[in-house]
Amino acid sequence: MDADLDTLATALYVRADDLLKDCPERAPERPAVGFAPKITDAELITLAVMQALCGRPSEVRWLRYAHAGLRHLFPYLPKQPGYNKRLRALTDTIGWLISMLARDTSLFTDDVWIVDSTPVECARSRQTVRRSDLAGWAEYGYCASHSATSGACGCTCCAPWAACRSASR
Repeated sequence: MDADLDTLATALYVRADDLLKDCPERAPERPAVGFAPKITDAELITLAVMQALCGRPSEVRWLRYAHAGLRHLFPYLPKQPGYNKRLRALTDTIGWLISMLARDTSLFTDDVWIVDSTPVECARSRQTVRRSDLAGWAEYGYCASHSATSGACGCTCCAPWAACRSASR
């Protein structure tokens, strides 16, 4: 594992753990009776973020990799069904943590946010793409889901933070 990723994981764990201790109502409720979890919510969230950062969409493969290479960061790693179940229970908590972490950055107070969307088809042939007013902006490529070649342009929306704020709550 890369030392920089270890540092990021440690910093993320510490910040998530502090936030969850400050606001325990944000964590999912635990039954009064039963076994205490062997991995904390902050550790599990850190593990999930590292999975996303490492680009590993498969939970099974990610956990196999984590068992082999991340034991120095996580003393206990759950099996896939437990990992999946706990992450699903933490969905609201993760959303809240993302908004809290965003407040720690300068982007939170920025006036303009740029959002990229799905490419919109603007031409079907290379010649049409060249003649279009979007020439130079649109990219020409093959779309496997439509089994067609086309020119497409990703729409970008610039919006003030006040317009996005209601969606992030």
